[in-house]
Amino acid sequence: MAPSYRDAPWLARLSPAQRVTGTPPPTVLHAFRATVRRAPDRCALAYFDGRLTYRQTDELSGALAGRLAASGFRRGDRAAVMLQNTPHFVLAVLAVWKAGGTVVPMNPMFKAGEVRHILDDSGATALICGDRAWADFLREAAAGSAVRTALTACPFGLQTRDDARVLRGERMPPPDGAEDLLTVARSGARPPADPGLGPQDPALISYTSGTTGAPKGAVNTHGNIAHNAERARIGSGLPDGSTYFALAPLFHITGMVAELGSCLVNAGTLALAHRFEAGVVLDAFLEHRPAYTIGPATAFMALMAQPGAGRDHFASFHLVSSGGAPLPPALVERFRTAFGHYLHNGYGLTETTATTASVPPGTEAPVDPASGTLAVGVPGPGTLVRIVDERGAEVPFGGHGEIVVSGPQVVPGYWRRPGATDAALPGGELRTGDIGFMDPDGWLYVVDRKKDMINAAGFKVWPREVEDILYAHPAVREAAVVGVPDDYRGESVRAYVSLRPGTAPQAAELIAHCRERLAAYKAPREVRILADLPKTTSGKILRRELRDDAAGRARQGKTGGGA
Repeated sequence: MAPSYRDAPWLARLSPAQRVTGTPPPTVLHAFRATVRRAPDRCALAYFDGRLTYRQTDELSGALAGRLAASGFRRGDRAAVMLQNTPHFVLAVLAVWKAGGTVVPMNPMFKAGEVRHILDDSGATALICGDRAWADFLREAAAGSAVRTALTACPFGLQTRDDARVLRGERMPPPDGAEDLLTVARSGARPPADPGLGPQDPALISYTSGTTGAPKGAVNTHGNIAHNAERARIGSGLPDGSTYFALAPLFHITGMVAELGSCLVNAGTLALAHRFEAGVVLDAFLEHRPAYTIGPATAFMALMAQPGAGRDHFASFHLVSSGGAPLPPALVERFRTAFGHYLHNGYGLTETTATTASVPPGTEAPVDPASGTLAVGVPGPGTLVRIVDERGAEVPFGGHGEIVVSGPQVVPGYWRRPGATDAALPGGELRTGDIGFMDPDGWLYVVDRKKDMINAAGFKVWPREVEDILYAHPAVREAAVVGVPDDYRGESVRAYVSLRPGTAPQAAELIAHCRERLAAYKAPREVRILADLPKTTSGKILRRELRDDAAGRARQGKTGGGA
């Protein structure tokens, strides 16, 4: 019989310890409470020079939960949380779960219309947010929604040393129409009775970016989160009580699970630094000496570009991972040269509650010799990854097709979207929309999103392949490739790049670099050089904005190959 994906060849890439399925706790909250009982004085949260023990974190979040319950918040209710990487975020998440509710994480960069859509769609009855955002626009955005309880947090208050690089702005006066989160947390309010949450209960409603239509909420259950958090604990081999650094935003599924969830399951310390600023992050590495972090490729590019960055900043790390955005092979080597660590790739989606595949510690991902694509890793035990064609039939190992995933981390569906659930999760197996392939050894490669494929005169061009070639140029810091409407070819290839400090290549040089290494139809006909590429707060380059820019320029009849 021909080899099958169900043979799980990837398990041979794992060590015996990594192949252990493990027994995750019913919820991450169970793991947190277990640590409160056995190590109450262990540091749970570190924020600049502020520290909270597990006992203090339990007491503060318990008082918040009590206040929510007193306001009428009940099991199954939803609470929107819109905060940066601060202790307030963690306290809010734990409080909502202790009250039996579901957390609706929101990006602090959202505008009023985006917030209102999520509040209305989720039916959130509580909103926990920054005090300035509440005063500026959230109070108005929430008016007329189901929200009846609002708690606001100031980024100050849990540390004494303010860092003006990230903690900008004056302290706000007491919020109008909301309560101060820390005042409530320190009130000593009695926590509600244990709601008895289990693996099947919804823990998060995580709204996708909505590349087509309005964003929809993926329902991540407590079982989804606990499974991937436990898998990360086992797979990483980190000692009990290790320090994790929150490089990825906690409101993003990667940060929520691979940082917060994994840290709590491992009874660790979570070090926080508000929002990403390269110099602040490097200082925090020296202060907190973390053993683990995960972030997008763009964050590691920024760290490498920071003056004074060196190996000592990463000396404490046991494992450094990248996820949430494509990882070019050239960046992996630059990072190793600069900091002495191999950057471990990973792959996952909101609908797979973060990790689907990762590069195990102690191994290095292969690079596909045909395309130059770096493998994203291998699945773990209990996860099935298959590659299928447009009819849903499996393609042989090495064949390109859509990546489909089933396992304990796959969400049961979308919030109040039965049609979208049926389309994306037929039979409970997720159709990811990503194109990739798997080699016979079980290494998974992601080629690109189906929607990002460029059709140049009938030839398929995957942006990732061109971007990887651009990243191999020593002057390129960031790269993104999109299709440009072309009357003759249908589409032609355009690249947008930002440059490393101290370099100044012309667009023609970058085009020639690609033409030497790619078929003529794949090489960009235009390169536009920008100071920075547009990105989400989770570090993903916004190809959609660049695609819109390209389409707009084409409509205006602008052509040329310059920067």
